[in-house]
Amino acid sequence: MLALNKNKFVKIIIVILLWFHIFNIKAFAMINPTSDFYVNDYARLLSTDTKDYIININKKLYAKTGAQIVVVTVPNLEGNSLEEYATTLFRKFGIGDKTKNNGVLLLLALEERQFRVEVGYGLEGSLNDAKTGRIQDEYIIPYLKNNNWNEGIRNGFNAILQEVLEEYGVSIENVETANSKVSVTDWNSGKGLKLIYIIFAISIVLGVLTRWVNIKFGIVYMVFFIGGIILLKFVWISMSAWLILSVCSSIMGYVMGLIGDFLLGEGSSGGGFSGGSSSSSSGGGGSSGGGRKFEKFLG
Repeated sequence: MLALNKNKFVKIIIVILLWFHIFNIKAFAMINPTSDFYVNDYARLLSTDTKDYIININKKLYAKTGAQIVVVTVPNLEGNSLEEYATTLFRKFGIGDKTKNNGVLLLLALEERQFRVEVGYGLEGSLNDAKTGRIQDEYIIPYLKNNNWNEGIRNGFNAILQEVLEEYGVSIENVETANSKVSVTDWNSGKGLKLIYIIFAISIVLGVLTRWVNIKFGIVYMVFFIGGIILLKFVWISMSAWLILSVCSSIMGYVMGLIGDFLLGEGSSGGGFSGGSSSSSSGGGGSSGGGRKFEKFLG
């Protein structure tokens, strides 16, 4: 009788544990693709025009390459990490050709204000982490920071689309051009200006010190080069703006060195800075891929 009660007790425990397991299944696992498939706007952020554009272009893209660029917006991540959420959705939706594995997922989590580009193995050559990171920084995040959902998603979609088209060497009619955006709000918020002031002050000091420690303009140039990378990463400037900044900062470093000569009363030792070196090691900015957070600009 005691053994029978034990078995019954064990069965009850198993049933209870099963119920807990069922009710603790992560909510995102139950999300299914909408009838449109290419646009799954669960957070209700996108206009009909944006949805129609993405759907129509995707149909043409799939017909020519088998690739698919799927957009998903969700109210929140249900307590999951952005990477886990994106990976699960990517596999559940089965984005891209099964053989080529050439799908791309653009995921926006509204409550967490995070964005991620998930890329299938078949497209990692043309859309590696550095490339997708740069696309987010230049083409998507500056819009999302100001709640311009349609502009950010649409612009990012076009930037990703261009890379896929180049990968397969095909073209599609009525494709919009992606526009790299410099976030004016970030500059107005003082972040960019403060960085410039700090770097400028450091350059003056180092411009003087170069003659004392006999290292010419190497440190000055290095500081400005790093400054350009900092601005690229945190102020969302475009690649062209970064190149201009690097060249200008090199010139400024040279000028500060001359000012150091003048202040110390020493003669010039000649030389100068190496032309073109400011861009030779840029490597496209080196921004890693993965998720991005887009805090709203509050003024």
